[in-house]
Amino acid sequence: MHELEAQFEQFVGEVAEPPRVARYAVNEAMIRNWVEAHDDRNPVYVDRDAARATGRDDLICPPAMITTWVMQGYRRWREVQQLRAEGQQESHAYSRLLALLDDHGFTSVVATGQEQEYLRELHPGDRVTCHFTIESISPLKRTGLGLGCFITLRKRYVDQRDELVVDERFVILRFNPGSKEIA
Repeated sequence: MHELEAQFEQFVGEVAEPPRVARYAVNEAMIRNWVEAHDDRNPVYVDRDAARATGRDDLICPPAMITTWVMQGYRRWREVQQLRAEGQQESHAYSRLLALLDDHGFTSVVATGQEQEYLRELHPGDRVTCHFTIESISPLKRTGLGLGCFITLRKRYVDQRDELVVDERFVILRFNPGSKEIA
């Protein structure tokens, strides 16, 4: 396993994948669906008069909704899974890292942490792009799910003017499900 850990350093600081450009501009329909699903009744998300009463020019997007704008969709997910099943990988660093971990049995994943700093509000019509960097990879650790490593992705969300909107650290545990100790 030391050979595997020694390879982690080549990925740290690398651009994880090409920038993810939102398929859709921030829009009222998706905001309404999101706040309804979360039963969020803050009127500044759906009522222009309420938003203006707070000194804003327009509706705002719930800050925690930021990741939804750059989700790639189910078709893209299926393409990636097909490539993995065929033992292929894309050329970007994150794909190469996951393939390396796959080859060593670390095939399962769970999100373990997320920190977001919101720098400005999004409004309908804004366009979001996310830039991913592999910030760190922990040494292999024994966890309740099995042996694995924690990967921290730094995600910087920018708007159509390339102004930083949200700075995020997203941590996943990539683990070997067959290595879990039986209690």
